[in-house]
Amino acid sequence: MSVSPLTRDEHSAEFFDAAARGVLLLRWSKECGGYLPPAAVICPCAPLAPLEWREASGLGEVVTWTVIPVRGTDAVPPTVVAYVELAEGPWITVRVRGIDPAKLRAGHPVRIGFETPEGGGETIPIALPPHPG
Repeated sequence: MSVSPLTRDEHSAEFFDAAARGVLLLRWSKECGGYLPPAAVICPCAPLAPLEWREASGLGEVVTWTVIPVRGTDAVPPTVVAYVELAEGPWITVRVRGIDPAKLRAGHPVRIGFETPEGGGETIPIALPPHPG
């Protein structure tokens, strides 16, 4: 399953630059005292307060997922997309790689890795098994 490439803008440039280096950034709200998803552009506690980028651990757990089969072939594995709750609290939507979809369950631990789509584009986060290898 192909996905249209993501396009950076002034709000996402720092996120994509960090992703290209293998670092996951989240938004931090000083006013709320907590993390927000990367796509957040305003603080829910104080809409005029600035948000800053902070490095995240990259650890999380699967909340829910869907398996999108590829019709007409067993040679191509299905695409698995999950909501992952990060250790810092926010949820992100990512593809799952290297985990058998039949073994996924709510609470399944994952770590965030990164991949660049075939044909180029921005490096994006993906969910991987919790331990490399």
